[in-house]
Amino acid sequence: MADRLAANEGADGQALVVDVPGQRLYLYESGELVGSFPVSTAEKGTGNREGSLQTPLGLHRVDQKIGADAPRGMIFRGRVPTGELAEILTGPDERAARDDVTTRILWLEGLEPGVNQGGEVDSKQRYIYIHGTPEEGRIGQPASHGCVRMTNADVITLFDRVREGALVDIIE
Repeated sequence: MADRLAANEGADGQALVVDVPGQRLYLYESGELVGSFPVSTAEKGTGNREGSLQTPLGLHRVDQKIGADAPRGMIFRGRVPTGELAEILTGPDERAARDDVTTRILWLEGLEPGVNQGGEVDSKQRYIYIHGTPEEGRIGQPASHGCVRMTNADVITLFDRVREGALVDIIE
């Protein structure tokens, strides 16, 4: 993992590792661990195919950051703020009526042709994000429809620190 990231340093040496079995995201800067956050990846496991509702593996980069000035809990549809704030659910079994994307979006682009880039496996065309969720009580267990979910406070922290171009390696 470290060799793979070192060989492909992202924006100013920033790299994120999403550990699917551990349900954690690690932030590295210049090879040093500077942050660790609980996350939720896909309830249906890992996979790169369009329509699978799975989290894609492999090397990605943060292609776009969306929502810099949005208030905590802002709901996005089609990457546009709706003006509506989500009710944040903190119970481990509480489920929102919709799979809302909230607070901030880090839109991922796959970097490995045939794995997560191009055709039916293209992470960007699948709209794979790191984003906030109204289902904060489910963070730490697989619960998403393919994206990497974070608490709204954590996604703000990550968004403010990470630059576009930072590498993201999603691993099992």
